[in-house]
Amino acid sequence: MEGATCMHTDQRPRKLAAITAVIASAALAGTMALARPAAAATSLKAAAEAKGKYFGTALVQSNLSNSALTAVANAQFDFMTPGNEMKWDTTEPSNGSYNFGPGDTLVNYAVAHSMRVRGHNLVWHSQLPSWVSSLPTNQVQAAMEAHITTEATHYKGQVYSWDVVNEPFNEDGSLRTDAFYNAMGSGYIADALRTAHAADPNAKLYLNDYNIEGENAKSNALYTLVQSLISQGVPINGIGLESHFILGQVPSTMQANMARFAALGLDVAVTELDDRITLPASSANLQQQAADYTTVVNDCLAVTRCVGVSQWGVGDADSWIPGTFPGQGAATMYDQNYQPKPAYNAALAALGGTTSTSSSTPTTPTTPSTSSSSSSPGGGACKVSDAVNAWNTGLTESITITNTGSSAVNGWQLVFTLASGQTITSGWNAAYSPSSGQVTATNASYDAAIPVGGSVNIGFQANHTGNTAAPASFSLNGQTCANG
Repeated sequence: MEGATCMHTDQRPRKLAAITAVIASAALAGTMALARPAAAATSLKAAAEAKGKYFGTALVQSNLSNSALTAVANAQFDFMTPGNEMKWDTTEPSNGSYNFGPGDTLVNYAVAHSMRVRGHNLVWHSQLPSWVSSLPTNQVQAAMEAHITTEATHYKGQVYSWDVVNEPFNEDGSLRTDAFYNAMGSGYIADALRTAHAADPNAKLYLNDYNIEGENAKSNALYTLVQSLISQGVPINGIGLESHFILGQVPSTMQANMARFAALGLDVAVTELDDRITLPASSANLQQQAADYTTVVNDCLAVTRCVGVSQWGVGDADSWIPGTFPGQGAATMYDQNYQPKPAYNAALAALGGTTSTSSSTPTTPTTPSTSSSSSSPGGGACKVSDAVNAWNTGLTESITITNTGSSAVNGWQLVFTLASGQTITSGWNAAYSPSSGQVTATNASYDAAIPVGGSVNIGFQANHTGNTAAPASFSLNGQTCANG
């Protein structure tokens, strides 16, 4: 983006949650091939896969309860970046206390919908807990390495790539003087990459930034840094071009810029694409936006090592742009009602696909019923396993419900009793009421169905006064479950 400052701040709602969720064994390995068997090219993902690329989106945990949004995401995208759930302020809000619940929820969702995952991110000057910046400089490196090692190990084999260091540069090409630079100098970037590689050798490791899409002082500085890293043998696999554009300002040098990084032996990816318009958007604006999306897709297609394109968000209704740039918006391929805009048709056409009402305008699914009148597992058979992680006056509990019966569950309520002194403060993948005593957890719209042999993972964070015991028993739709 030339002549435009568009710092990516991810100002979206974030939910507290915690602890490791049970991840499906079919997690997305870092060595998974980018090309998949071709399908009818009537969706972005099918058309991209036919070209050996991916087409992705960014999701936050609260998006998963929006059936209109998820219908589009599931139909169109094969790649997912968590918007906030893997960032330091969520994953390690206090020194040594980790919270992977929100990230696990999104990874589980991605696996269930055949989406690869981009880990975002391990080191960033923003959304950084104050305790990190408050550390003595001689303790920052150890804290950074511990954070990277713990998070990358937790998600080992489940993410395709990591944004190891996010947005390290100022606009003039100098490195930001954040807590990491102040403690370690420019060497913190190499150290972060080496640490991430040691924790997950198969994950693709990226540096990710904005305003580096074209050739300019910032991208030139990044290019010089990457040359140095490669000469030192530092493990680096790719460059992420965020691509937060202003209408009509896609750099003319974007393809050449991609190509020069690719010539170093690196992958490149468009990681956070949007194209903001001064509101209200006119028909001419939308046609220019379509032209901009066409340019971006064509630039990626022209560079063999451009592995894919990801849009930041699914539609205009969940875009970060209006909250950050007042008076601007309409920045994505889908409108406020998750209907495709000209940019969608243009991107699909650039990929060689064809528009289809059934694929580009998915119908809004009916929200699964939460009634328990006809949803008991066959024979009342269910199994619940749970794990508690406690500290000081807090704890998190991860609960996995498995349908061991002979018929599917369609809508469920899980009842359990908290130990005395425990009070739920937040949760994920279910609604919890009340917050203490005998609690009923009611399914979310997206996890109401549990097939025979299938499982769902839910969990919560709670305060406690000393008793950290797990519930003694659980019942699903009135039937007592076996302990797993």
